[in-house]
Amino acid sequence: MALLDQSFFQRPAPEVARALIGVVLLLDGVGGKIVETEAYDRADPASHSFAGRTARNASMFGPAGHAYVYRSYGVHWCLNVVCGSEPSGGAVLLRALEPQQGIDVMRERRGTDVLRDLCRGPGRLCRALAVTGAHDGHSLRVAPFALMDGQDVPEIAAGPRIGITRGTETPWRFGEVGSRFLSRPLGG
Repeated sequence: MALLDQSFFQRPAPEVARALIGVVLLLDGVGGKIVETEAYDRADPASHSFAGRTARNASMFGPAGHAYVYRSYGVHWCLNVVCGSEPSGGAVLLRALEPQQGIDVMRERRGTDVLRDLCRGPGRLCRALAVTGAHDGHSLRVAPFALMDGQDVPEIAAGPRIGITRGTETPWRFGEVGSRFLSRPLGG
């Protein structure tokens, strides 16, 4: 597997979101295959960047291929991949991984032995990988992160995003067809 090139991230968010399905994400050697994503861009009313740059979303306007990490409801960290041409305000939320490396570490962090539940949903994913606000703005192409092309190209379905109140009709949620690790089933 090879690390993703910078040009991979310099595309519109929906393109990057679809292309990330099947990519392997590791943080300090712990992680797995990305099986579910959601795209957001500056013209999207559901995006944190819609109203412009703030202290909270500043990383969304930074270099493509970097992390945008935020707290959801003050409880869960969420990891996003910044994409597009700077300053785009585009990002892709990583919603679910298929655990592949460091599974015992993930089980300990999550407090469960249920493999399917380790990284199913953005909050669980971040807890399993130990993502925190300290990772906000870091390059996803250098240690402690690694984003590598996958071994196979899975069949991908698209549908409406979840967990939002605006822009719900936009079909920018992407997932691997048949994956049991999706946060919720995705029609295709």
